[in-house]
Amino acid sequence: MAGPTIVVVEDENSLRSDMVEYLSSCGFDAIGARDGTELDRLLQTRTAAIVILDVNLPDEDGFKIAARLRDHHGAGIIMVTARSSTVDRIVGLEIGADAYLVKPVELRELEAQVKSLLRRLSERAAESAAQSANGAASGEAAGDGADEARWSLDPTEWSLTNPAGIRISLTSMEMKLTSLLAAQARKPATRDQISQALYNRRWNPEDRSIDTVVGRLRHKVEGAIGGPAPLKSVHGVGYVFSAPIRVVGAGQG
Repeated sequence: MAGPTIVVVEDENSLRSDMVEYLSSCGFDAIGARDGTELDRLLQTRTAAIVILDVNLPDEDGFKIAARLRDHHGAGIIMVTARSSTVDRIVGLEIGADAYLVKPVELRELEAQVKSLLRRLSERAAESAAQSANGAASGEAAGDGADEARWSLDPTEWSLTNPAGIRISLTSMEMKLTSLLAAQARKPATRDQISQALYNRRWNPEDRSIDTVVGRLRHKVEGAIGGPAPLKSVHGVGYVFSAPIRVVGAGQG
C-alpha cells in the first residue's frame, strides 16, 4: 500500500524525475508536476499530504503557488530553490511554507524533511481534533452555540482569541489587518482597502507586502491553534476573515 501522496513541482525534468523516483523508493506515493497548472490539475483528483515546490517556475512562481496552496489546501509545503538569500527564505516561510531547501538538493535531506513535516502535520491534526472536541463539549455545556463559535479581537491587548480560548498576540500591522477584516463582517476587504489601512497608500500590484503580512498572521494563528486559520484569500478581490468575530475592550460601544 502506497504511503502519503507527495507532489514534486519542478520544471527541471531530470531533478523532478530524481526526486519522484527517490521518494517513491522511500514508500511514498510520489507524483511530478512541471508547473502550477499541472499541480492544479493533479489536486482536482488527488489529495496531497505535501507539495515540494520549486520557486523558479515558469508562468507562476513558487511563492505565489505557495500562497495559493495555503489559502485553499491543507498540504504541507517544502520550498526548493537555487536562491540562498535570507530574504527569499523569510518570504517563503512568511507566505506559509513549512520548510525550505536550497539546491543542489541532497535527497536524504529531502527525505528527512518530508518525514519530519508529516509528523508535524499529524500532530497538528490530532491537536485540532482534540480542540474541536473540547470546543463542542464546552458549547453543549454553555448552551450558547452562537457565542461559543465567535473569535474575539481585543484592541487594547492587541490580541486575537479563538472560540476554544487560545489567545494570539498581534503585532501592530497584524492588529490593523485583523481590525479591518473584523469590521467587514465576513465580507472581503479589497487589497486597496488593506493597503490604505496598513500603509496609508493605494495598493500597488507589484507590492507583495500585503501577502507577507497575511502570510505571517496566518502562520502564527495556525501554529497557535493547530488548525487552519479563518483568513482566506478571495481571488481578484483581497482577503476575508471567514469566521464570526467580535471586537471587545475599548472598541465595544
